[in-house]
Amino acid sequence: MTDQTPASLPASDAPSTWAYARYRVNRDIRGALAWFGEKWRSSLLFKIAAGLFALGLVLWIAVFVWLASDLPEAEALLVYETPLPTVVRGNDGEIVHAYARERRVQLQYADFPEQLIEAYLSAEDKTFFSHGGIDFFGTANAVFDYASKMGSGERAVGGSTITQQVAKNLLLGDEYSVTRKAKEMILAGRIEQVLTKQEILELYLNEIPLGRRSFGVQAAARAYFDKDVGDLDLHEMAFLAILPKAPERYGRKGQEQAAIARRNFVLDQMENNGFITAAQQAAAAAEPLGLVTQRRERSVDAGYFLEEVRRELIDRFGETAEDGPNSVYAGGLWVRTSLDTEIQMAARDALREGLLRYHGGRAWTGPIATIDVGDGSWASQLQSSPLGISYKDWRIGVVTSRSGTSARIGFSDGTEAPLTNLPDRLKAGDVIAANPAGSSWQVRTIPEAQGALVVQNAQYGRVLAMQGGFDNRLSDFNRATQAMRQPGSTIKPFVYATGLDSGMTPSTQIDNSRYCYYQGANLGEKCIRGGRAGQFPLRYGLEQSQNIMTVQIGMTAGMPNVVKAVEKLGIGDFDPYPSTALGAGESTLTKMVAAYGALANHGRLNPPTVIDYVQDRRGKVLWRADTRNCRGCSMAEWDGEPMPRFGIKGEQAMDARTAFQVMHMLRGAVSRGTATVLNPLKLPLFGKTGTTTGPKDVWFIGGTQQMVAGAYVGFDQPRNMGGYAYGGTIAAPIIKSMIEKTRDKWSDVPPVAPEGVRMVRVDRRTGKRVFEGWPTDDPRSAIIWEAFKPDTEPERFTRQDEIAARRNEILQLLRAGRESAAGAVVDNDSPESRRDFVIDQGGIY
Repeated sequence: MTDQTPASLPASDAPSTWAYARYRVNRDIRGALAWFGEKWRSSLLFKIAAGLFALGLVLWIAVFVWLASDLPEAEALLVYETPLPTVVRGNDGEIVHAYARERRVQLQYADFPEQLIEAYLSAEDKTFFSHGGIDFFGTANAVFDYASKMGSGERAVGGSTITQQVAKNLLLGDEYSVTRKAKEMILAGRIEQVLTKQEILELYLNEIPLGRRSFGVQAAARAYFDKDVGDLDLHEMAFLAILPKAPERYGRKGQEQAAIARRNFVLDQMENNGFITAAQQAAAAAEPLGLVTQRRERSVDAGYFLEEVRRELIDRFGETAEDGPNSVYAGGLWVRTSLDTEIQMAARDALREGLLRYHGGRAWTGPIATIDVGDGSWASQLQSSPLGISYKDWRIGVVTSRSGTSARIGFSDGTEAPLTNLPDRLKAGDVIAANPAGSSWQVRTIPEAQGALVVQNAQYGRVLAMQGGFDNRLSDFNRATQAMRQPGSTIKPFVYATGLDSGMTPSTQIDNSRYCYYQGANLGEKCIRGGRAGQFPLRYGLEQSQNIMTVQIGMTAGMPNVVKAVEKLGIGDFDPYPSTALGAGESTLTKMVAAYGALANHGRLNPPTVIDYVQDRRGKVLWRADTRNCRGCSMAEWDGEPMPRFGIKGEQAMDARTAFQVMHMLRGAVSRGTATVLNPLKLPLFGKTGTTTGPKDVWFIGGTQQMVAGAYVGFDQPRNMGGYAYGGTIAAPIIKSMIEKTRDKWSDVPPVAPEGVRMVRVDRRTGKRVFEGWPTDDPRSAIIWEAFKPDTEPERFTRQDEIAARRNEILQLLRAGRESAAGAVVDNDSPESRRDFVIDQGGIY
């Protein structure tokens, strides 16, 4: 049959395709309208059906408009930022910790293994690359399943495509309703118009919740297999693909068979879809689940340091996403810290050893905490507790039962064991520390005395290590930064520095016999006698920590000047009383270490910092501690001038020459003073011990010109530590142990003097200048090098001076013996008796 030109068209018009199509449309519409009009006039049933259809259409349009009116914009996904944890690195660039409440790691689409993508497509949405956001067959199945389960309380199958799941997870939430499902479908279509398929998959694989607090496949790979996605085997990829259906089910104990069955179903689907061969499917299906119960620790044991970093970051950038785009727990920050992991581990171990050494054979100090073991939930209570310990093979457990001389201990994993070495006060419910002893466990004692240790780079103020107690899992109170303690004799170097600034020299003779002060009309004058009566060079007073000499220097230089110097160094705001010269004020260990850093750094003070710089998730530097400019460092071409360098860092808080003089005298405190325990290290160390009244706290602070360290030990609620407690016998050995463990980190280069310092040979007994003989390595050598400012060098030492010095030495020893018998006040910081000192020093100083 041939086509003919319709009679209604002019004969002269050639029938074109477009004209013919228009003719057919007009004819069909006129025909349809005529048919509709005829039916409408002749059939009541048709009128009712047409009315119902029109009403349904209007209602559908109204519902669609209502649902779509308040939907989020799909375009928001173009600028969507995955909430990411903050990653912390040490000073060597290695990752040491992450601040995360959820496990999240963001990857690019190219980072996902092809088989992993195929596993998820097979499990969730095999038509993903062909549909426009909605799988109508899957949706129809979901509607049928929903209708069949309505009223039963069971949750129907989802039938959602990957695009719909992205809409639900990122834009809508997990509400279980028909309304949410309809919104999800509308949004899915919009998302498909805004994002490419690869971009949708990237969002999905980074955001899908997969159990064990993990979001995204990379975080889940680490949580379930302790691997990165690139290292997963086929059966492991298939397991991760089953998790979106029941993220908190398949990884649990007791669900192994259900998980294997579902995993193997995914493997079958991968084979059916042509993604893997039958041999690959069979081999993967034969594999066990291989789930890990505990991931390898990826955080350095530096809890006190890392908590200080976290606090500073929260203060600067906020905690959650509501606080800003660069928050700690959502902003994905990259933080470079000053943490030296080797020094940190040494500091941790040295402080713990020192605390245990001081505790010695003392009695058990009591439980760490108590829990109710009567209801049988002790294991879950331990699991939810933040308590823990990282010391040797010790573990935290709870006493589950106690009967006479027998007891049992339980751990967070639900296991129990016999317990030995039972203190009398131990009872069921006590949370304690214990370590294995054969087939049982024995009770261990957490030292009641606490303390802190800080190591800082003296030139830049960068804190290299910080240990604020025995273990931050037992107590998060950071005694390095939060504990306000009396510094005791560690404040004395700054009193002596004020004396040097007022015109004194290391050879200035200071009376150590007594100090008298007026107490008022009723009490009159009171005099305190020193440990070794007589006139001595200023150096001797600092080396041997002589209280009377220190007070004499402070009062002569003016206590208001002393407290100004202390305040300028950031130690604290003290009162200008004589007791302040002996450390009666309060400060923190970090502030004291920074002040000693200024002594090593030619008087330039660098506030302690734990963060070097902070970058956002794209690498842009948001903040840096070192704000020095380097002019010319970014030149396109070298201009022939000397290499550009950063300027000097820090504030000039004291005279550079004074700082060096004090540091030089403090080297004598290590070689022959109160800190001789450090002398065997054979390093150019300077430092000062400190013992507060009681004694309640013992200190040591010192180091080299490059690094300074400080430690203190005391009870959190200050009380007497015992008459044998001194800075030189408790605190200084802690620093010694830490240095021994990190010996290669400490420079043996002697300190460099600043401009304007003259090194002069003097007699250390009198402080006078000598021209015969040379200093030796013997700490008891009569001749030493001394640092002087220009035109302050002492007079020449003569033979008559030596005879007079010996005569005065004998008289002073006799006088000191009588005063000691009469109850004279002696220096709290010197463990040696005066008689022992004379014997050790050969009767000469």
